[in-house]
Amino acid sequence: MQIEKGNLYHIYNQGNNKRKIFFTRSNYKFFMKKIEVFVKPYADIIAYCLMPNHFHLLLYIRHESIFIKSIKKNRTFNDSLGIILRSYARAINKQEDMTGSLFRKETKAKYITCHEESFSVIGFSHNSKIHLKGSDKQYPQICFNYIHQNPVTAGLVTRIQDWEFSSAREYVNNEENLVCKRRALEFIDVKSS
Repeated sequence: MQIEKGNLYHIYNQGNNKRKIFFTRSNYKFFMKKIEVFVKPYADIIAYCLMPNHFHLLLYIRHESIFIKSIKKNRTFNDSLGIILRSYARAINKQEDMTGSLFRKETKAKYITCHEESFSVIGFSHNSKIHLKGSDKQYPQICFNYIHQNPVTAGLVTRIQDWEFSSAREYVNNEENLVCKRRALEFIDVKSS
């Protein structure tokens, strides 16, 4: 996937064959820690949501690659995302006594700081396609809201802030753990989610 500095991306992937990728609370926490370690050096996290069989990240890319002292070479954002997915898959395969691919082959990265007049959002949890019309300035807000509504749409909770593994809690409770609210305010109205 092509990632360019200074742009906003909606990045998502799903369990292979729509299988679960998170089995326990500690699985979600482990994945969130990996996001903190391997994504935050490259990007400001605007929104995230981890669902039982997929995840969403809304990111502003600050760096396409960075120098890693421990390996004495540059590592790209794509390399780091690959490390997250491979290492997480190995851990889950061991935990669940499974083999094979945990995630779909391709992680999707939707460039959303574009100047399109229309766009589509795919809903993994309810297997539907939603067609939305809007301008480039509306799409980041629609994506932000869509990511946070996933647990409600899937019937896991009744309010967005009740899903523990979503940045909605950080916004509603005025916290800042993984998200960068300063950057988010450049693109979205956090109160309208």
